[in-house]
Amino acid sequence: MNYLKNKITDWIKNYAIKNNLDALIIGVSGGIDSAVVSTLCARTGLKTIVLNLPINSKESNTDLSSLHCSWLCKTFDNVKTRQIDMTPAFDSFQDTMTAHNYCNSLAAANSKSRLRMMSLYHIATCNNGLVVGTGNKVEDFGVGFYTKYGDGGVDISPIADLTKTQVRKLAAELQINNKIIEAPPTDGLWEDYRTDEEQIGASYEELEWAMEHLSNNINIDLTSRQKEVINIYNKFHNKNRHKMTSIPVFNASKF
Repeated sequence: MNYLKNKITDWIKNYAIKNNLDALIIGVSGGIDSAVVSTLCARTGLKTIVLNLPINSKESNTDLSSLHCSWLCKTFDNVKTRQIDMTPAFDSFQDTMTAHNYCNSLAAANSKSRLRMMSLYHIATCNNGLVVGTGNKVEDFGVGFYTKYGDGGVDISPIADLTKTQVRKLAAELQINNKIIEAPPTDGLWEDYRTDEEQIGASYEELEWAMEHLSNNINIDLTSRQKEVINIYNKFHNKNRHKMTSIPVFNASKF
């Protein structure tokens, strides 16, 4: 993992320099993925702006985000952090949609993610920076567990080829606080503060297994739970396939 953290750090830094960008912008949720990515960015030595953007957020998640941001600032001279409460902006948007009878809990959850994306890009533009993604392999290429043009709207994805298990090992190598490593993964978009596992119906470890099993076409007898996990994986993968492929373009040259 020591070798991997150095390679990813160099990859981020080289991309920014090659594209004449001055800063790295990352949204920190209090979860392990964003903690790892923000730390890798900080290690580049480039200006790193780490943002906590709560929207009616659970206090424990905001506390973990603040804990990590404080540690980054103490550890790296190139890091600046800011907490911007986006709740008033979101509530105003929701009031407008509700006034026109556009009420849907999933739409509201996705709008939170997209509002954060807009904020990150606004701040990135103000600093000639790029928005750094925090999605892992299972989320980005397995079950598509992210918001299209929300947390999926980024410029680069440093850990999108790492499983959650690999991210946890990398977090330990980077000396991320154990409270963050051990916290149940959650997207923080729902009013009942449901975890990722509660939403999906399977843990990331189970989804990693299903992804590997299906990609390698392993021929073994499966338990009832393994069959259930594969069905869950396939359901999400098929439902969210549109997020994980290029936008369809009508080919006018054929006519």
